[in-house]
Amino acid sequence: MARAASILRAGGLVAFPTETVYGLGANALDTDAVRKIFTAKERPGWDPLIVHVSDLAMARTLARALPPVFETLAARFWPGPLTMVVEKAACVPEEVTARRPTVALRMPRHPVAQALLAAAQLPIAAPSANRFGRPSPTCAEHVVADLGDRVDLILDAGPTELGVESTVLDLTQSPPVILRPGGVTREELGGLRVVGGVADEVAAKGLAGPGMTLKHYAPRAAVEIFEDEAALQARATELRGRCVGVLVPTAKNLFAELRRLDAEGVDVILCVLPAAEGIGLAVRDRLQRAAGGRRA
Repeated sequence: MARAASILRAGGLVAFPTETVYGLGANALDTDAVRKIFTAKERPGWDPLIVHVSDLAMARTLARALPPVFETLAARFWPGPLTMVVEKAACVPEEVTARRPTVALRMPRHPVAQALLAAAQLPIAAPSANRFGRPSPTCAEHVVADLGDRVDLILDAGPTELGVESTVLDLTQSPPVILRPGGVTREELGGLRVVGGVADEVAAKGLAGPGMTLKHYAPRAAVEIFEDEAALQARATELRGRCVGVLVPTAKNLFAELRRLDAEGVDVILCVLPAAEGIGLAVRDRLQRAAGGRRA
């Protein structure tokens, strides 16, 4: 851990586990270090990063001002898989926020992530530790497969707990808007009376937050999604003679199974979408993006 913290302070890259997926971390206040994230991932500069913090005090240094609802939500969901978007402080480099006036903040609950933040004593900008657009990594082996020696150190703590990324909630809008569904559900957020309800991003705003591109989280194989099993079975019959994989998704296995089917060389991956409730909403979102917005 001391070595990992030293690498971050020196401007290097460290991949580390969170409760959601593995992140590719750099000192969020070091412009050159942040640029290394984009280079390693082959990530376009218009896609903003999430900044991981150790506590509320650190979050306050990165925001121009935190709205009262921020601290209410932090008391309920931090540490945990909730990222909150607020107006950024001047100290946050433009490279982190893709030149937007806002910054996305999260306090992870994974003990390794917390230990790294405590040892480094700095905010860590960390998108998922994979090549841009590929399925997110839920174990260290996925990081090695995608990034190899592009990262200075990988902290391996085995498979992640949730397997799907954090919920991104934009607090600069009223009511707050879910830019990306994730580990904290819409129902959990909506159940807090002080939030006053939440709205879903309808894609009209385009690239409002991390992981919002239309085609994302995608394996090399084509992904086709269906609302019911009968439609999937009919499509499987049409594809007879081709190498087809069928995915039964859960949040925990989604990305690992997409990678496994890719490794087995399938041409097409067929999947029935889960119901748009609870964590299923996040799984639907990732599958829809893996399919590039196409629905069979």
